[in-house]
Amino acid sequence: MSGGRIVRGILRGFGEILVTSGVILLLFVAWDLWWTNVDADARQNQAVQGFARDFTGPLTPAPAAAPVDYGKPAVAAAPGHGYMIGIMYIPRFGPDYSRPIIEGTGSDILHTLGLGHYGTTSMPGAPGNFAVAGHRQTHGAVLDNIHLLVPGDKIYVQTKDGYYTYVFRNNQIVLPSRTDVLLPVPAQPGVAPTESYLTMTSCNPRFGSQERIIAYSLLESWQPASAGPPQEIAKQVARTRGKG
Repeated sequence: MSGGRIVRGILRGFGEILVTSGVILLLFVAWDLWWTNVDADARQNQAVQGFARDFTGPLTPAPAAAPVDYGKPAVAAAPGHGYMIGIMYIPRFGPDYSRPIIEGTGSDILHTLGLGHYGTTSMPGAPGNFAVAGHRQTHGAVLDNIHLLVPGDKIYVQTKDGYYTYVFRNNQIVLPSRTDVLLPVPAQPGVAPTESYLTMTSCNPRFGSQERIIAYSLLESWQPASAGPPQEIAKQVARTRGKG
């Protein structure tokens, strides 16, 4: 065999390897960006529906009247790792946005079940920082639109005790090393909390992980399960029970 044929054979073989590698890479990207979302969405819907079936409160809001003071928010004890805290509703993300909140932030939670609660932070309604994490582009993309939040947007957390209404304030881009965003008063070491915060964390940019995007909200009000859901999410709450 001549030297030219040998070179052409080597190049042809190398080209086939590149094509095969490209196909494998495309399949991996498709799996990462599509199938992980399909799988996670199914698991999250099951979790939401399971929670809703066990929820005993009414599905309709209380009649419109003067605001009612229900006293201090009920604060539940944190459940064990992998157990469900409740459901988060964010109308800014669409009329069908309802995602489970699960205790823990390991890959077993974030890759399948949605929003994970940082176990070192407060529970909903407690003074301090109720902090959760979630993916943007994969594994359900539960916080894909976190950058679209506008100051004043409402974020609702439903637990077995009732509904907690948070109001979005601002977001911040930080490096992954900035764990001070999880402090009782975010980014303020040594300060004792007097208010209840909700901090949501995710990767930034949308298709990368070099940074973190942090969304801060403040508890505005709470109402027990017996009062029914807030008006803005009443239809969503009914849909989770299969009655919307």
